[in-house]
Amino acid sequence: MTANVAKIRARTQSKVMAVVKADGYGHGAVTVAKAAVAAGAGWLGTTSVAEASALRAAGLAVPILTWLHPCGIDAEAAVAARVDVAVGSVDELGALVGQAASRAATAVRVHLHVDTGMSRGGCPRRQWDELIALAQRGQQARRVRVVGVMGHLPLADRADPVANAPAVAGMHEALKVVRAAGLGSPLAHLAATSGTVTDPATHFGMVRVGAGLVGIDPSGTVEMHGASRLTAPIVHTTAAPAGTTVGYAGTYVTDRATHLSVLPLGYADGIPRERLPQAGVEIRGRRFPVVGRVSMDQIVIDTGAESFPVGTSATVFGPDGGATPTIHDWARWAGTIPHTIVTGIGPRVKRSIA
Repeated sequence: MTANVAKIRARTQSKVMAVVKADGYGHGAVTVAKAAVAAGAGWLGTTSVAEASALRAAGLAVPILTWLHPCGIDAEAAVAARVDVAVGSVDELGALVGQAASRAATAVRVHLHVDTGMSRGGCPRRQWDELIALAQRGQQARRVRVVGVMGHLPLADRADPVANAPAVAGMHEALKVVRAAGLGSPLAHLAATSGTVTDPATHFGMVRVGAGLVGIDPSGTVEMHGASRLTAPIVHTTAAPAGTTVGYAGTYVTDRATHLSVLPLGYADGIPRERLPQAGVEIRGRRFPVVGRVSMDQIVIDTGAESFPVGTSATVFGPDGGATPTIHDWARWAGTIPHTIVTGIGPRVKRSIA
């Protein structure tokens, strides 16, 4: 992870926010946050004030922004935890100002979230004037303080600055309107991992990096380092003659005498149930295929002439390459993106720091 933050920092002069939503992309929010801050990230990003408060409780002192608010914004908790909140609608800001008015406390630090083309949150252009007028009144009354403006790049994965240009122009327009309203020069941020590594025009004052922390560049232009390894011990092994059916519905039938090993991981732990026949795991430097259906708690590995004793460690994915599958391999085998592989690893899987 340190190497990934270093690559990001080498590509921008802007502040770097480490986004640790979805429990740090499945790796543990506190673990990822501490590693990213130690590597030079100056901000953290979460989806809720509660998540941000947990980071504060773990001793993290850098600025934190939260912007999805699935349970609403708790203004008092945000102030108490020194957390910035993003607001993406007139109604949301109005509710926040109303909460702040009921308290005689410090103003809530706010980032105005504007829609720059994603249409997936953020205030649409036709309502910017209303949003900013409300922000003016809230700031004059010392209920909120506008410290940031944020948006999203809808086409950054294309790694094409031309595709990003409309969103960049939208952010410049939003900043112009905010400044003209007397709200100062707030911190602007638009780019996530793909924009950060492909288009300096999207960087503004800060970039938000989440997937890149754990080894994923959605643009496919920069090789990041895998941040995790998933292993499991063999819990059962058997010799199987040719013609042996494996797993539910007998979808796999051995075509020769072979050995079968069972790993105690299944779709409840994040192993994709639908995957290509090429899917496999690494055992002692060799890759062996996953065969039969993925069960809730188990997968079966065909190890051919090799018979491995119970307790032998198998690597489902890791950063090594070679015989060891990567999260990108599993994404390809499952017809998905690597984000779903790491965020899908279930809570039964023990996390530890190597």
